[in-house]
Amino acid sequence: MFSWPPSFFRSLRRPAATPPRPSADRITVAHEGTVYAVRVTRKATARRLILRVRSDTGEAVLTVPARTPMAQAKDFLNRHGGWIAARVARIPGRVAFTNGAVVPLRGVAHRILHHEALRGGVAVSAPDAQHAEGVLEVHCGAAHVERRVLDFLKAEARRELSDAAMRYAARLGVTITRITIKDTRSRWGSCSARGALAFSWRIIMAPPHVLDYLAAHEVAHRVEMNHSARYWAVVAGCCPHWQEAESWLTRHGAELHRYGPAGGAPSGC
Repeated sequence: MFSWPPSFFRSLRRPAATPPRPSADRITVAHEGTVYAVRVTRKATARRLILRVRSDTGEAVLTVPARTPMAQAKDFLNRHGGWIAARVARIPGRVAFTNGAVVPLRGVAHRILHHEALRGGVAVSAPDAQHAEGVLEVHCGAAHVERRVLDFLKAEARRELSDAAMRYAARLGVTITRITIKDTRSRWGSCSARGALAFSWRIIMAPPHVLDYLAAHEVAHRVEMNHSARYWAVVAGCCPHWQEAESWLTRHGAELHRYGPAGGAPSGC
């Protein structure tokens, strides 16, 4: 009578091999007296070492193939310390929402001017013949200036994005179920299969035609939930200036992440 060997049953119990999960670590690199902390991310799909410096945060990130030894990654970074230093030096510093700071609103520079008051809001003055900058007059206690400016920008973004999204939804014959304002790093907007839209509040700092395009971009996903040729035909049909706006975001979008409260703020709205 034939019987299966014990090794056969052990093989049935043996779990299948799984690819290594992406993991993150940090390596410090010194260059001319300055130490840079580089975030190291392992990815199974990576085929070579890729080093970049994020233009929004100045963070250096090294993507490493899953099986590359950490010693090799360290050696690579030590040889590129000067490259990291040069890229970081090119990134402008952060601008907090404090008295006297200049921030863009709809693509136009505005200076924050604080007025001490128990309660109040934000009043906007556009540039004129005597003033090259606009003004954001903030009426509140000194401790609340940054929060007040952030709330104002979020409210302006919500109002203008809602108006633009509803206008494009009517033009395309689609519905919008919800609009959310967030502070995202990787994308300016999103659209769910159920018609919920989400946008970065920072787009209110861009020129109006860029905000308008972003609304059209996301609403067009209610017609095509992809980025196919058909999708871009929908965008072009309802938003003729889309290429100009897309180009602006590519060239200047990362700069908008320079601005914000010094201590950060909740991302949802």
